[in-house]
Amino acid sequence: MLCLWDAVRLRGDMELADRNIVLIGMPGVGKSTIGVLLAKALGYHFLDTDVFMQAMQGKSLQEMIDRDGLAAFCQAEEDYILYLDATNTVIATGGSVVYSEHAMRHLTEQGVVIHLDLPVERIEERLRNLQTRGVVMEQGQTIRSLFAEREPLYRRYAQITIDAADKNHDQLVTEIIATLHPEASS
Repeated sequence: MLCLWDAVRLRGDMELADRNIVLIGMPGVGKSTIGVLLAKALGYHFLDTDVFMQAMQGKSLQEMIDRDGLAAFCQAEEDYILYLDATNTVIATGGSVVYSEHAMRHLTEQGVVIHLDLPVERIEERLRNLQTRGVVMEQGQTIRSLFAEREPLYRRYAQITIDAADKNHDQLVTEIIATLHPEASS
């Protein structure tokens, strides 16, 4: 029986056995939902770094941002990411993780980084709760300007980019698995 990770190679000739799958992308793109489904399909653990931070702090993301400010929040996010030592885990990151080169280096060392990409118009449709969601953005900043700011960072750190437009959850999970292991989908 073929193991999903047998002989899988990616950019840099990286073997994926005992590695993590790290999902990055804009808020609202579906990292947490896809992450849970992907972990279930692969028999991996699942970790949502936003939920992890909230559990450790005993506060919502928005409460942390309101109390400590954006810079302190981003530093705390980096600290929690650097604390992680996981294997065989699908990690759904907060959208702002790409602001930290140290955090992204750590995540890249432990796994393959997949960018879930969605057009800004779709993200605008999905994000209706900006005041309470805990999105790291400057006062008065729009989703479009946040997208323009972050998109180059997502592309910089991603080893794989998955176009999430017009695909349901199952299609995205199937595409991610097929991209990681093309032989399994033949």
